[in-house]
Amino acid sequence: MTKSFNPLYPLISTVSVMDRYIVTELVAPFLFGMGFFSSIGVTIGSLFDLMRRTVDVGLPASLVLKVLLLSLPQFMAYAFPASVLLAALLTYSRLSADSELVALRSCGVSIYRLVLPAIALSFVVTGIAFTFNEYVVPAANYQAKVSLDKALNKEKPSFQERNIFYPEYTKVKLPNGEKEQVLKRLFYAEKFDGQKMEGLTILDWSQEGLNQIVTSQSAAWNPGQNTWDFFKGTIYLISPDASYRNILKFEHQQLQLPRTALDLANSGRDYGEMNLAQARERLELERLSGNQQKIRKLLIRIHQKIALPFACVVFGIVGAALANRPTRTSKATGFGISVIVIFAYYLLMSVADALGLSNFLSPVIAAWLPNLFGLGAGTWFLFRAAR
Repeated sequence: MTKSFNPLYPLISTVSVMDRYIVTELVAPFLFGMGFFSSIGVTIGSLFDLMRRTVDVGLPASLVLKVLLLSLPQFMAYAFPASVLLAALLTYSRLSADSELVALRSCGVSIYRLVLPAIALSFVVTGIAFTFNEYVVPAANYQAKVSLDKALNKEKPSFQERNIFYPEYTKVKLPNGEKEQVLKRLFYAEKFDGQKMEGLTILDWSQEGLNQIVTSQSAAWNPGQNTWDFFKGTIYLISPDASYRNILKFEHQQLQLPRTALDLANSGRDYGEMNLAQARERLELERLSGNQQKIRKLLIRIHQKIALPFACVVFGIVGAALANRPTRTSKATGFGISVIVIFAYYLLMSVADALGLSNFLSPVIAAWLPNLFGLGAGTWFLFRAAR
């Protein structure tokens, strides 16, 4: 009888029995951690608030269940790194307590080789977490918000309805040769219905000082001519001495202004409801406005979307290094160490985020600092365990 050929056999055959054994041992506590940390997150983050709203407003049970299920992916995203840490701690602690690590090391297997299966599994989970964060979490968060707002009769359109505020900046060259960012134009509209803006006021500093003020009852973007059509308004021309030079009333006036205010009004999603592509599109809009605070915040959020999945690798190294000790470690101790490490990581992430928003750290460093610190600590623990 001819044996069928398995295309995965060459790959499987290159994985040692020890690697397969350790990976198999890691899977069960990882899945347990996903269920445990996700359920804790949903309970604390969503369930209590939904129960309060149910009592106050009378939300139907079907809606509460729907919003809970849609909130679950967000907490699962945070559970991926924590579950890798718990799996590494419990697995290697159990192997150490049963003297299996001692037996392997007596056969010449180094600590670095022993933790390799945990690191390999961490990279696999990193890929899964990144894909999950990109395609599942933003859509689920957005649907959860829409469903809850609809039930509370606070359904919001996909655009900003009131107080559209758009500052446009430019850089000017100072006499000493340095460049300074200054306000070029200030665009404000009281209302927006998705097509037309109402109650507009525009202050223009495009020339030396404030040179004109435009007020209008309404305005709409003209895509055919790439201009704004203003209706029933007044243009106040300002002299260099800040006095009115001329006042022009109009029924219809076309002005060559950027459409960035319209794009910003139409981008109604929050940071947690955008994937990387949508966040980068929003970043380009914010860069047109020149608002450095919003640009910095969005840059940090974009880098955090990439950095958070890689926390799985950091936690895998830390967990495997801490558990590779000859002393016996109970499951309760493993849980305790997990809680401490997770708390320290997210505390550092909050501090780095605040420092990044305060311009003390660059957006890249602010987003990746917890991973860099954790990687350094894990490498140090691993080196000590190998001595």
